[in-house]
Amino acid sequence: MKKLFGAFILCSLFAVFISACAVGGNTATGPNPVHMDSTSFTKLSITIKKGESVTLINDEAPPHIIANGTWNDSTPKPATEAGAPKTNIQVDGFGSGKVGPFNTAGTFQLYCTVHPGMKMTVVVK
Repeated sequence: MKKLFGAFILCSLFAVFISACAVGGNTATGPNPVHMDSTSFTKLSITIKKGESVTLINDEAPPHIIANGTWNDSTPKPATEAGAPKTNIQVDGFGSGKVGPFNTAGTFQLYCTVHPGMKMTVVVK
């Protein structure tokens, strides 16, 4: 009976472990979340209010370096936009980071300096 109970416990722990691995992703939360996969933002644009921040959530292992600017085809275009918070943050695999606050109304560009074409727009009202 003890062996049967031990085997049951072992199998139960294994099932929990496998289930946890299968779920994956990042459970981080924050204001105005924008998720990222290995090479792109899952939203190309987000609209927020003045004074708010954006929470970047990396759902996969590759890190991202997020900065002000955009991509023009495969050419990075770093930019300094009046009113935009200066951004140069690394979001490690399965990590998260905050950009902001955005204290000026306007349209601002963010991009990943590592992944060509990975860009998004933040509209502040």
